[in-house]
Amino acid sequence: MRDTFSDLQRSDLATLRAAIRGGAYRGHTAGLGAGYLQANVVILPEPWALDFMRFCQRNPKPCPLVGVSETGDPVMRTLGRDIDIRSDLPAYNIYRDGRLAGTANDIADLWTGDMVAFALGCSFTFEHALIRAGIPLWHVENDTTVPMFRSSIPCAPAGPFRSMMVVSLRALDADRVDQAVAISRRYPLAHGGPVHAGDPSDIGIADIARPDWGDPAPLLPGQVPVFWACGVTPQAAIAAAAPPLCITHRPGHMLITDIPEDAEVPVLAQD
Repeated sequence: MRDTFSDLQRSDLATLRAAIRGGAYRGHTAGLGAGYLQANVVILPEPWALDFMRFCQRNPKPCPLVGVSETGDPVMRTLGRDIDIRSDLPAYNIYRDGRLAGTANDIADLWTGDMVAFALGCSFTFEHALIRAGIPLWHVENDTTVPMFRSSIPCAPAGPFRSMMVVSLRALDADRVDQAVAISRRYPLAHGGPVHAGDPSDIGIADIARPDWGDPAPLLPGQVPVFWACGVTPQAAIAAAAPPLCITHRPGHMLITDIPEDAEVPVLAQD
């Protein structure tokens, strides 16, 4: 019997990772792996890796770098005891020459000896803390993917990698916004506090009902749109750089690590 989302919300990490690796679960990871850091993933051929690392270092808000593999080694040894980057995400995007060419649930057939994998912190991590504080999140409650948008906030370029910042949206009751800001600031490896709250047009977003990635979410009376830097930003930079091959997570479908969500710096996993 296939694992359901509600079953996996109550599962330990080993069970959750086995369900993803074995193909029993292919959905989004919002609400899963409570207590542990989730990560966006970018995989590039080694000739492109150094410039991409510089892009992350220059833009830590949307690209908080939490792990880098050895060249050609698919095991993310600093993020957990048993993480294979080729199979441990529910879904992957495949880019060729900067264009989305397809999706996959396993990339073992695409992995080569010159690839480098990067893991970047994800806002799903601080969402657990918001939920514990009693702040409702519509996309979690309704089993959808958080809406994400291209903004007009520029990122610092590095080599061929350049883009505007991608942001994720959560509509919050006005009287809970300050609390959500304070909570999320405690998670610097998961984008930290928001980059904007209020009028979406101030950051170049014309219509929050039409996200560039993810699913639309309602803005109810008395709510404020709050935007956090988003780890989909590298996917926009990949379009500009146009490497011959790049593999990323499918938006909303993250790597769940063994790093505690409240870590201030990545902690090396022990064998």
